[in-house]
Amino acid sequence: MKTVKFFFAALVCLFVSATVCSAHDYPIPPAQLPAAAQSFLQQHFPGKTIVYAEKDTEFMKVKYEVNLNDGTQVDFDSQGNWDKVDGHDFVTVPAALVPAAIQQYVNSTCAGATVTKIDKERYGYDVELSNGMEMKFNHAGAIIGYDD
Repeated sequence: MKTVKFFFAALVCLFVSATVCSAHDYPIPPAQLPAAAQSFLQQHFPGKTIVYAEKDTEFMKVKYEVNLNDGTQVDFDSQGNWDKVDGHDFVTVPAALVPAAIQQYVNSTCAGATVTKIDKERYGYDVELSNGMEMKFNHAGAIIGYDD
């Protein structure tokens, strides 16, 4: 019985250390971003420059994080598909990135507020507005909840 417990504990320690050791975040030149990410940035953020790009390698997963000169942060998956656009409460997310149903809901319930963050989630989208309100929407753009 002691041998089984020792083996299990050793296995857990090995797995945890392998996971921790395999996670690396390091800066990269913008040219090393996936082509889809570079194209996305040129299309949706014309005139903005990349001030910092980072490649995040986690256990069997790669992500990219880009910071633009206007303060916007854009996260991409390993293929260069956007995952999150965050204007940090003062930069509006490009309208083309906000699904029409979500934009319509925001316009009708929060007049004058703009979307400053949109984050793709398994259930749909997390959205933050310039007035501080945070909302959750499903993939169809229907409201499913509010955050504080």
